Amino acid sequence: MLLLPPLSLYIHIPWCVRKCPYCDFNSHTSEQALPEAEYVDALLADLDFQLAAVQGRELYSIFIGGGTPSLFSAQAINRILEGVAQRIPFAKDIEITLEANPGTFEQEKFQGYRAAGVNRLSIGVQSFNDQHLKNLGRIHGGDEALLAAGKAQAAGFDNFNIDLMHGLSQQSPEQALADLQQAIDLGAVHISWYQLTIEPNTAFYKSPPIIPNDDQLADIQQAGEALLAQHGFQHYEVSAFSRNNKSSKHNSNYWQFGDYLGIGAGAHGKITDLKQQQIKRQWQTRSPADYLNKQQDYSAGSRLLSHEELPLEFIMNALRLHQGFTIELFQQHTGLDYTCLENTITALQHRQLLQRDNDRISTTELGRRFLNDVLAAF
Repeated sequence: MLLLPPLSLYIHIPWCVRKCPYCDFNSHTSEQALPEAEYVDALLADLDFQLAAVQGRELYSIFIGGGTPSLFSAQAINRILEGVAQRIPFAKDIEITLEANPGTFEQEKFQGYRAAGVNRLSIGVQSFNDQHLKNLGRIHGGDEALLAAGKAQAAGFDNFNIDLMHGLSQQSPEQALADLQQAIDLGAVHISWYQLTIEPNTAFYKSPPIIPNDDQLADIQQAGEALLAQHGFQHYEVSAFSRNNKSSKHNSNYWQFGDYLGIGAGAHGKITDLKQQQIKRQWQTRSPADYLNKQQDYSAGSRLLSHEELPLEFIMNALRLHQGFTIELFQQHTGLDYTCLENTITALQHRQLLQRDNDRISTTELGRRFLNDVLAAF
């Protein structure tokens, strides 16, 4: 039987100063002043249409992503959060994250974001190396990235993430590790460290950069993980590392197959309908212009997940976490009996890709290296 999981909220702000060549997110450049007030109106109206999905729950976390949310003023972010709080109660320990670029223009707003209720920043650094930033199409420099962490701490953020990429064009292993060491030295309590991947519908896909080979990438990954562990970081998810118990609550809710509402152009959501005992995925219209058009629906579509789809939908999220999942969590968040997984899990145990500790299932070290093979088995 399905039980209601924790509820999060994702808020998408789709504009950027410039589209990065590796980015496949729903982001749009704008040469005009951003329609802040109109977009906030639309976000709150969008949320009003989805309130039935709350089903009496508090908000466990909020994530404001993009695009570049830090292009919006602190006043706009404050109005969004106040509007959400008027509609859905906040958990006492709610985590509220805002993605921010490290540019000087955005740094000046950090204090205002903190006053508005944001209690976690995710700073999109990607690299501290000016040449690598240029290759990635970033509009900030290494010096600005260095200053951003100090500005965040001065504004009262004791919980901030630094996003970094590795496997960049012309990046040596020493340079990749230097980026990590710099983030550690700046006091980040969470580091998202992920390999550059070439995605369809990006500029890099049309004109791909030359990146390190698989052996070099594996060496960088291994050395980086060792460096982070040496400094007290727990590798709790495929590309996420935290210390001082500061793992991302919002992302962890995704990976544990929790529920989340999605508002904003191109936002996605996943909702459990307790009464109907069904799980639905839904998505909003992608174009900012269409989203702001009051004659159009905010929703672009939805679909119910079938019983046949649910095991893989759950597994492909839950096994990103190094701690894996419990049988109880699987049954509560899918409404399925664990026996539908048992044969596959047993076979993967024999291949030393999965391990079981009482009722907890997780990947082995080998399974983490070959996670795609594990998922393909389901």
